[in-house]
Amino acid sequence: MPLLSQLSSALDTELRAALDFKLPPPDDYARMLYYHLGWIDEGQPILVAGKRTRPTLTLLCAAASGGDWRNALPFAACVELIHNFSLVHDDIQDDSPLRRGRSTVWKLWGAPQAINAGDALFNYAHLALNRARQRNLESSIVLDAFQLIHDACYQLTLGQHYDMSFEKRGEVTVEEYLKMIEGKTASLIATSTELGALAANALSSVRACYREFGRHLGLAFQIRDDILGIWGDATLTGKSAATDIISRKKSLPVLYGLQRSEKLCSLYRPEANGGGSVTDIVAELEKCGARAYAEEKEKHHADLAISCLDSAKPKGEAGEHLHEITRQLLGRTN
Repeated sequence: MPLLSQLSSALDTELRAALDFKLPPPDDYARMLYYHLGWIDEGQPILVAGKRTRPTLTLLCAAASGGDWRNALPFAACVELIHNFSLVHDDIQDDSPLRRGRSTVWKLWGAPQAINAGDALFNYAHLALNRARQRNLESSIVLDAFQLIHDACYQLTLGQHYDMSFEKRGEVTVEEYLKMIEGKTASLIATSTELGALAANALSSVRACYREFGRHLGLAFQIRDDILGIWGDATLTGKSAATDIISRKKSLPVLYGLQRSEKLCSLYRPEANGGGSVTDIVAELEKCGARAYAEEKEKHHADLAISCLDSAKPKGEAGEHLHEITRQLLGRTN
């Protein structure tokens, strides 16, 4: 079986074991969690588990560091569950009715139960991490993993705080935005890659290289999302390119443009207050160099991610996959 298929299968088994998966679901509590993780469909049209990029990076970094990727499975499961707890809460906070092409948990069960489901996934993430004690890992490695996860959760929630506060603020700087995505997006990806190296008991210098690889990858990943949110092909992204503009989202290209164009400031007011059309806003973003700026920032972090990965000297087939996944993420169109 190809390596990536092995990782995917083993990860799913580990996740199901961590949640004590049973069919039929024993109660509505389990049903909500199973549904969000893509294990049951609840009559919804699409059953997709998600890309699971973060845990895949954890397992690949473990193997590329010379370790047994199986020892990193509890770390990978933990990362995936932390990511999913944040998605459940994010959907409520953003009032998003859809996730991965089907109804969100709060849309089916209501916000109060969805909040509790997100809390449950957060708790299961720590129980999943605790399963590392069953692996051939030193106690100090497991303790370090708990510390990394706790730090990542702090950064993730801090980033989410900034993101929500930006919605109510008239002015947000590019620098503030970059600080926000450092916490909300990059921190967990950086933790994912470092956890892999930690599971392999890699040298601290190698762990640092993998962490910086993940951090820059996360920053480039989010900036690419911002670009696609305005200039993406809806047939590939599955989302109208007008959505971010209509909702007046404060993404990186927009914030750059607002700092440089009084006309854009006027256009970006809500349409009910005399703001401009999507076509006019996108044209002004192009004119003031916002797209070029965002693409330059993406390339900057992409180059640094690749440089840090090279410095880690990843080994074997796993190392090749890390380079390939990096190229796919940074050049993606969806």
